[in-house]
Amino acid sequence: MSAQIISGTQLAAELREEVAQRTQALIAQGITPGLAVILIGDDPASSVYVRNKVAACEKAGLHSVHETLPSETTQEALLARIQALNEDPSIHGILVQLPLPDHIDTHKVIEAISPEKDVDGFHVINAGMLMTGTPLFKPCTPYGVMKMLEAHHVERRGAVACIVGASNIVGKPMAMLLLADGATVTICNSKTRDLAAHTRAADILVVAVGRPNMITGDMIKPGAVVIDVGINRLPNGKLCGDVDFESASQVAGAITPVPGGVGPMTIAMLLVNTLEAAERSAQNKV
Repeated sequence: MSAQIISGTQLAAELREEVAQRTQALIAQGITPGLAVILIGDDPASSVYVRNKVAACEKAGLHSVHETLPSETTQEALLARIQALNEDPSIHGILVQLPLPDHIDTHKVIEAISPEKDVDGFHVINAGMLMTGTPLFKPCTPYGVMKMLEAHHVERRGAVACIVGASNIVGKPMAMLLLADGATVTICNSKTRDLAAHTRAADILVVAVGRPNMITGDMIKPGAVVIDVGINRLPNGKLCGDVDFESASQVAGAITPVPGGVGPMTIAMLLVNTLEAAERSAQNKV
């Protein structure tokens, strides 16, 4: 068996085009969707992520504000800047690039962002709304995964889904979204006993742990849909996921590649969330 490749690149391009069209409709009403992205320090990987996000915004016609603050920026100064952006009517989404320096409390920073502008979907209010099935914003990466499953007509209702990784950013919200679609969900973590027993039972397997090639073909149910959220750089400079693509693609029915799988969808869904925030703002002004 050779698995069908689930490409995020093409689907993300289609979504970005849709965002661009809806953005033009808002601009015609006098509202330009705006996203503010704050980066603390000069971490190379974070800098690349931020540049990609800002470039995607501008290409889709959104207004973007990119602020890079020095690594020694105090927590108080960052919180003050976030509050100013909360009060800025031209900004509809606020994103603080993670991780933050050790002297800044990430939780306090996330909670300082207005829930109506929390386009990452990390605020405790938005997490709670997701938990109860009424999300204001869906976190971008899990949201992108759901779009990929929908586009490839993957049946979620009644399916057995296994998520490897229990983070607040991917694992937990991913479980909530799959539950909402009627899947039976298991979340595995670093303390899970006999991980392979859980992964082999899954019709849908989502892996997001940050460990290169940890899921191999013998851990996958034949015909399963495998979504690899991980992106790791090997010593030779090549990128790989958390799933051993070579062995997994011989067993799975469908699989995402790394790169070119989930990554492009995360940025596309950030644009979607920012646009939806602007559309809500426009409706509130009517």
